[in-house]
Amino acid sequence: MNTTTPFSLRLSWAEGLFERGDFLAAATALAELVDEIDSAQQASSSEGVLHSVTDLRLLLARAYFKSAQLGRAEVTLARVIEEAPTDAYAHLLLGRTLQRAGRHDEAARPLALAEIFGGYERPKAYGTNAPGPADHPSPAASTTA
Repeated sequence: MNTTTPFSLRLSWAEGLFERGDFLAAATALAELVDEIDSAQQASSSEGVLHSVTDLRLLLARAYFKSAQLGRAEVTLARVIEEAPTDAYAHLLLGRTLQRAGRHDEAARPLALAEIFGGYERPKAYGTNAPGPADHPSPAASTTA
């Protein structure tokens, strides 16, 4: 952890990594920042903290999701939701994380909450037995010759 460089510069660096699509490096940098904030809060000293911890955790969860670190994304999102239970985007991302991990049944609740809290359209669940176009006979196929 490089604490000689100001927090704000390290945050800008991590955000730049995320914006450039280097999600793995961004996740590493953001995780260090979150750990630093958590350590400072445990020591009852939040001096130098320039960013909302919840927002920072959400960005970290996004970096984990985009770098396919789904377990870490899930844990981080659970913490975000604990801190901000009505954050619609956090619920949406948790639902998408669970879907991506193949846990479609578990994804239903956070996706429904994202729709309720934020008006996000509930993504169609993949991996379910929902009827598709091939399951419905076309009107032309049902006519007799």
